[in-house]
Amino acid sequence: MDITFEQPARARLITAEDQEVPVPATLRYTSGDPLAVFVDFPAEVTLGGEEVTWTFARSLLDQGLDVPAGRGDVHIWPCGRGRTAVEFHSPHGLALLQFDTQALVRFLQRSHEVVAPGEEDVEAVVERGLSALFGGV
Repeated sequence: MDITFEQPARARLITAEDQEVPVPATLRYTSGDPLAVFVDFPAEVTLGGEEVTWTFARSLLDQGLDVPAGRGDVHIWPCGRGRTAVEFHSPHGLALLQFDTQALVRFLQRSHEVVAPGEEDVEAVVERGLSALFGGV
């Protein structure tokens, strides 16, 4: 049986004018996809007016709490006292958000209680991914 939990998190969108705009977000983890974390944003704060979910490696979040981490679409790094920056890149542009570091730490600790790092069933994850990719062919 898969275990899923969610944790509300307040983020601060950093604008091009260096202003901070509060943005609600939900951090989500599921044992059915143990290598990933999900960040859900409600429709009212997205450019397209639809809910948006970003998915990236749990290990990236863990690493980014201490040192700059990430290549590609998601970059994470410590940012000042008590904040962690998360930068999302898409074809429509980029969004720079800051989260309370302690909220991210609590989320990671909870995920580690569900599936400890190194205990992920990677074979099952790969098999599910290939099945989804090839549609059960």
